[in-house]
Amino acid sequence: MSNSSRRRFLETTFKLGGSFLLGSFTSWKFGDELAALENTLSLSPIKNGRFIGNLNFLGEGDVLLNTKLNSGLDGRYYKDLSTLTPDDLITPNSSFYIRTCYPDKIDPYAPWKIAVKGLVKKPVDIPIEALKIFEEPMGIHLMECSGNTDYGHFGLISSAEWSGVKLIDILEKLEPLPQATRVLVSGFDEYSQESKTSTPGASWIFNFEELKASGAFLATKMNGQPLPKDHGFPVRLMMPGWYGCTCIKWVNEIIFVDDDEPATSQMLEFAGRTNQKGVPELARDYMPAVIDQSAMPVRVEKWYVDGKILYRVVGIIWGGDKPTDALEIRFNSDGEYQTVTDCPLPRTHQTWLMWSHIWQPKSPGKYKIALRINDPTISTRRLDSGHYIRTVEIDQV
Repeated sequence: MSNSSRRRFLETTFKLGGSFLLGSFTSWKFGDELAALENTLSLSPIKNGRFIGNLNFLGEGDVLLNTKLNSGLDGRYYKDLSTLTPDDLITPNSSFYIRTCYPDKIDPYAPWKIAVKGLVKKPVDIPIEALKIFEEPMGIHLMECSGNTDYGHFGLISSAEWSGVKLIDILEKLEPLPQATRVLVSGFDEYSQESKTSTPGASWIFNFEELKASGAFLATKMNGQPLPKDHGFPVRLMMPGWYGCTCIKWVNEIIFVDDDEPATSQMLEFAGRTNQKGVPELARDYMPAVIDQSAMPVRVEKWYVDGKILYRVVGIIWGGDKPTDALEIRFNSDGEYQTVTDCPLPRTHQTWLMWSHIWQPKSPGKYKIALRINDPTISTRRLDSGHYIRTVEIDQV
């Protein structure tokens, strides 16, 4: 688009004084949104088996699961993954994990708008009503908090079906200056009470290619409903395949910046958790905060089958930039990795799917369950570090 054409477009699509966006965005449709979860694992009862119960994972935190805890920056909701089945891989809004609760300083009666400024020819305001007009289905996407650990039984992870507007489509309709190479997306992050766990300042800086390649979008709906307050109402950024700390909630600013822009407080806080090399001072030195291929057990079932005790390890696999079924499992560091019994090839890497493995331990004792991907072309940094190892105690074989 030429400068004159772009100028005419902006003149006709923005009423700058009243800050109304009237233009249209490139349409994008997900197609069959449930296709991603077809042909998943069947967790039928083991033939001729009697289910005895689930084992407890050892050495993990004692936080309450499926319960909203605290408020503001300290607000949490840890999802209980032990009950997952292939039929409930889309998380209801009421049980989707929470890492930060709705800011109490938001004025619920003030009209919501996103201020576009910085290295742009003409600052504008985008009202939320304009985004809603052009929202499209964006498909099923998983989100995981970069601080997802055994303290909360790894419950800071969920998957939902989203709707919204592609962010790159919005940016292409604006007039950034030639020196604008990056975009800072910021969200409202002010609270009455001081946090014990986090630094205020919800924002992240991306280059244009990262936004385009990830399919970043401004989400306005979650599972067919307006975003719940604790999940960013009325609008949040979604970065498919990136850690949740980049998925800014309560978006109220989009700022065009250059290559010398310092990293934000949120980027500094989460540098180690997003696999950065140190804590870079400049945003340009940050690697994409993508979720590598990951997997973990979510429960270990105990069964009585044909006169003997068997165990079924059930887990999830997610992340990475391509589907894989090259999953292997090991019990304790002196054991050998073996191919997981049942790990269907996922049809997508955008969400999680389930796997299972039949296990007959040789003797009672404590076992550390580790997983790996037997494919050297796939990055598995967090998995390789032992982050998702879980421990159980076997008292009967």
